[in-house]
Amino acid sequence: MMTSIHSHDAPFYQPQGNEMALFEAAYAARLPVMVKGPTGCGKSRFIEAMAHRLERPLITVACNEDMTASDLVGRYLLDAGGTRWQDGPLTLAARQGAICYLDEIVEARQDTTVVIHPLTDHRRQLPLDKKGELLHAHPDFQLVISYNPGYQSLLKDLKPSTKQRFVAFEFDYPPAPLEAQIVSQETGLDAARAGQLVQIAHAARQLKGHGLTEGISTRLLVYAATLMVGGVNPVEACRMALVRPITDDADIRQTLDHAVDAVFG
Repeated sequence: MMTSIHSHDAPFYQPQGNEMALFEAAYAARLPVMVKGPTGCGKSRFIEAMAHRLERPLITVACNEDMTASDLVGRYLLDAGGTRWQDGPLTLAARQGAICYLDEIVEARQDTTVVIHPLTDHRRQLPLDKKGELLHAHPDFQLVISYNPGYQSLLKDLKPSTKQRFVAFEFDYPPAPLEAQIVSQETGLDAARAGQLVQIAHAARQLKGHGLTEGISTRLLVYAATLMVGGVNPVEACRMALVRPITDDADIRQTLDHAVDAVFG
């Protein structure tokens, strides 16, 4: 499990619609929020931007299959004086009134995710059974989760009883002109070449479900643009950042290499 507490630097986020106003409405009502969408489409950046906009601290937890309930809630630790209790990130956020963001929640075991249930209804409580404490969440606390529906399976999905505790946002990659603008804004790459990168990404996304599990993400476009701004040849930057990371299949790789050559060759 990886946890991060974010700084107060304003992250760049380009809205696609009225999602910022809708998130503000959800936060005003302290409703728990679920954000769904493909890898690298801006889900985490959106949450970071909203935490900054709302002037709330943000505690992010990168979920994984080894994460236990104690990793989220807390545990007793041994030290020189005996034992001491250490709050987990979820408990810390609930005490302090932070936004707690559980990234890729479906990666965690279902017996771990049930600990969030009492925080997501009218109770807004977190039982710390090992400590014998019933924590009432700070009035400013909010729980946010995210996942990628494209990777859903019967073994990796949220229970309906968990899903129906959240309001939800569905994200996708931005429309081409907006995505090019984001890439340009993030990296300083000129608009024309940013548009060419997006053109390659759209070609790759057509292959999703036809040899590719996931298309080229906006994040990978930013990587390619960063390399290009740093002086790397566009074709080499694309192969390094856009093609090689997403497939090991020789035929798919060749198809994508041809798309790169057609645009930048």
